[in-house]
Amino acid sequence: MSSPGPSQTGVPQRRRRSMTGPFILIVVGVIFLLGNMHLISWGRLGVWFAHYWPLLLILWGVLKLVEHYRAKREGLSAPGIGAGGVFLLIFLIVAGLTASQMARVDWDEVGNHIDIGDGHDIPFFGSSFNFDDQPPLSQALPAGGSVKIVNERGAVNVNVSNDDQIRVTYDKKIRAENQEDANKWNEQTKPQISVSGNQVTINANTRGAGDHGVTADLNISIPRKAALTIASQRGDVNVMGRDGALEISNQRGEVNVDDVNGDVTLNMDRSSVRASQISGDVSISGRSNDVTLTDVKGAARLSGEFMESVKLSKIGKSVKFNSSRTDMEFGKLEGDLDLDSGDLRANGLSGPLRLTTRSKDVTLAGVSGDVRVQDENSAVEIQLKSPGNVQVDNRHGDITVGVPEKVGFKVDARTRGGEVQADFPDIKVNNSDEQGTATGTVGNGAIRLVLNSEHGTISIRKGSIEGPEIAAPPRPPKSPKVPGPANPPQPEEN
Repeated sequence: MSSPGPSQTGVPQRRRRSMTGPFILIVVGVIFLLGNMHLISWGRLGVWFAHYWPLLLILWGVLKLVEHYRAKREGLSAPGIGAGGVFLLIFLIVAGLTASQMARVDWDEVGNHIDIGDGHDIPFFGSSFNFDDQPPLSQALPAGGSVKIVNERGAVNVNVSNDDQIRVTYDKKIRAENQEDANKWNEQTKPQISVSGNQVTINANTRGAGDHGVTADLNISIPRKAALTIASQRGDVNVMGRDGALEISNQRGEVNVDDVNGDVTLNMDRSSVRASQISGDVSISGRSNDVTLTDVKGAARLSGEFMESVKLSKIGKSVKFNSSRTDMEFGKLEGDLDLDSGDLRANGLSGPLRLTTRSKDVTLAGVSGDVRVQDENSAVEIQLKSPGNVQVDNRHGDITVGVPEKVGFKVDARTRGGEVQADFPDIKVNNSDEQGTATGTVGNGAIRLVLNSEHGTISIRKGSIEGPEIAAPPRPPKSPKVPGPANPPQPEEN
């Protein structure tokens, strides 16, 4: 007679002990040992974990399957996960997801943004090693030649050379865990000068050692008549003195341009612009923070999104401004213009002026020529300096127009849910509960005022309205500096 099995005798079946936990501990221990022995950097280990941590879950599952089938073959109960195993799995998943998200952050850039003084370092970012005694580079500019500068990480400062030579000096900062790595990456990231035809290319070569924290500030002297193109990221650009076309593409920096006898083209990505004394046209496109243009003899064209403010002063030819919120065009600007998220203030505009915006108070003083304004949810004030036809359409906001006493005009003003006020006795005003109107002719009726408002007051005044006092923005010299945080809070667009 055969002996009864475990289920027949009621004796608990023996459970095979799990080796998954000890195996995982051995793997983790080996990894920490390699890190402590500096055979693998902690930064590299972190990158590997952020990308490949699901392999630990796969390995865990494979080991549990092997244990299950071995226990079944031996007639034993398969080992369970247990409370400790559940806790370890949860910890591994949470840590892995967190590491994956952190791996998307440019920690080299964050480390470069943290300024805690010389001689202090943050272990997570490595130590900072400066290389400021680099041999200069030089290259003769070919006849009729142009120059292109490329720098993915660092400032670019361009001045005028006194001969036909291009001269490059540079300061470099490298974040590394030790001096040996910093020296190696320094040798691999030497700036390069190449010549193709009549174009000279200067490359900061900050990626020559791969994706490491290498920043190079370039100081370059170039003959004044050479056309110049600059492509820069994560650094400021300063250009002083050019007799040729200038084109700059910049990300997350400040661009300062002064004394250029030629056209200036700027392609911005979360950058700021200051430009003055430009004899040609200025074109700005992309996504800019604050923009300041002063003393431009040509036209100014601005297209894109402008997150902080736009200041214009003394623009000799037409101005065109286009964003998702504001569309503006006028003949020239003898005074100043200040535009931010809530206001547009200007004086000395010459028309024809066309402006379409919303939720922005508009104050225009000393306007010459025709004017066409559309706005909503804000007030519009216009003071005419010389005759010009005016048409203003405003919803949920007041309209005020100041007309010089000797200027003749015809008026057709209507407001629904508001009233009309006029300082001229020849204008017939009629205000009722539902709407207000004003019609009539003053003097020779040389110009025409067409004013339409919903739920706002229309005022037609004699003489001038108190105009905005907008001082020309100062332009102090700008020194190179580390760009701001990678993801600063974004203000409302203009």
